[in-house]
Amino acid sequence: MSAPLTIIGSGMAGIGLLKQLRMLDADCPVTLITADSGDDYSKPLLSTGFAKRLAPEKLAARSALEVAAQLGAVVRTHTRVDAIDAQERCLHIGEERLAYGELVLATGAAPSVPFAIPEALADRVFSINDLDDYRNFHAALEAFGQRARVAIIGAGLVGSEFANDLAAGGHRVSLVAPEQAPLPRLLPEPLGRALGEAFAAAGISLHLGRGVERLERVGSDVGVALDDGSRLEADLMLVATGLRPRIELAQAAGLAAGPTGIQVDRYLRTSAPGIHALGDVACVAGVNAMYVQPLQASAKALARTLAGSPTQVSYGAWPVLVKTPLLPVVALPPLQTPARWRIEGEGGDLAALAEDVDERLLGFALTGACVKRKVELARAAPPLLG
Repeated sequence: MSAPLTIIGSGMAGIGLLKQLRMLDADCPVTLITADSGDDYSKPLLSTGFAKRLAPEKLAARSALEVAAQLGAVVRTHTRVDAIDAQERCLHIGEERLAYGELVLATGAAPSVPFAIPEALADRVFSINDLDDYRNFHAALEAFGQRARVAIIGAGLVGSEFANDLAAGGHRVSLVAPEQAPLPRLLPEPLGRALGEAFAAAGISLHLGRGVERLERVGSDVGVALDDGSRLEADLMLVATGLRPRIELAQAAGLAAGPTGIQVDRYLRTSAPGIHALGDVACVAGVNAMYVQPLQASAKALARTLAGSPTQVSYGAWPVLVKTPLLPVVALPPLQTPARWRIEGEGGDLAALAEDVDERLLGFALTGACVKRKVELARAAPPLLG
């Protein structure tokens, strides 16, 4: 029997690829290896569950056992791959050597934490990047009841969505970030300020333009000392200070990789024969777009390639829909620095158009009632990867 196709990672990329492949090839042997529980779930649901008071099991569409049975794969959960031998086409898992035919790296991205977490606070400080993380934070939150004080560090996409979700769930939220307004990578500052005003109106305490100096235990609380000399205290802390692609396995195996991810071409091929990468860990022809639509497009293209029909991936002009019901936000960040942002509207209903020197549309950001323009503007914008 030939060595199986092996997928490392069971997030939306890894399981999504397996689903797409099974539509094309029902019989090829597949082994899926994951460091977590291997449940099939939609990652975007992680930042909508607390408002709906959803228990972790409600977010999982099927267990790892069901994935294995329904998609015809060997699924190895809570298993860490120690090394890849690209020459011998095998994985090192402890003392085991596991041969692969083709290998797909779908290892995602890990939270980046820019400050030290004291050991005394290890049970109070969390990041949520997968369903196991959600389980852990959900259990901690339950222990504090319906009005827990939660300090969120970081006001990017993840921090803003969780701030909205936890506040809607009745918790007392403080949002801390060094930028002057939320969503600095997606929104020009006037639109970010509008989102911040919607947050403040909903009772979220904003500590913007401030960084974390240190964390400390204050009685039974998490104490947060900020770099302007102020302090705040909370029951729990959620760190949402960005993600970094998990490239360590690839780098150790000699694959081309860097801060933007594992370098792959439009066929999702790495620099080593027989090894592909997709999802948050992959930088495709110079573009790493950590969003659902590029991931799904990559899974479809790679499934065709692995099934015998080599297919290049393309990304359309796909805007990001931010889950902040307090003020709806849609953004298509420009790939290059625009010559200007042209901003229209008033109050929370704003449209910002990123233009080059010839007034060509490069991207856009929309808030409030202006999000209804997303289809019109997406049609006029350049694709992420044409």
